[in-house]
Amino acid sequence: MHPWVLSGIGGVLIGLSAVVLMASIGRIAGISGIAGGALPGIVRQGDLGWRLAFIGGLIAAPFLLLIIRGSNGIGAPQVSWPWMIVAGLLIGFGTRLGNGCTSGHGVCGIARLSPRSFAATGVFMVFGISTVFVIRHLLQGGLL
Repeated sequence: MHPWVLSGIGGVLIGLSAVVLMASIGRIAGISGIAGGALPGIVRQGDLGWRLAFIGGLIAAPFLLLIIRGSNGIGAPQVSWPWMIVAGLLIGFGTRLGNGCTSGHGVCGIARLSPRSFAATGVFMVFGISTVFVIRHLLQGGLL
């Protein structure tokens, strides 16, 4: 199946999960907020189950795809572990700074026509595109 078709199906599933979460329990499907809200000392009474189920689904999905297709489509990391750790820390810092992540702002916030989410998603996109350009074209992969 063409990657564009698979990407489209993935987008529909992400949108559907956001709608189901909002319709069923009135929550935004922002991954950083869901994961952060599951941490000890932060989780509210009666809030842990759905958060763990959502996170479990995110973790289980690639394995399910591996069983169904024989490949999860993810492939090996394109960078070394130290770079992945740095990237993860920067992403965590950015989600705290921006009061949300790409799923919360980009999927749910834009769908609700939130001006803050339009601005946050624009910033995410500019920095993501700039990072790929710098690493692939200016550094020519030398640091990876």
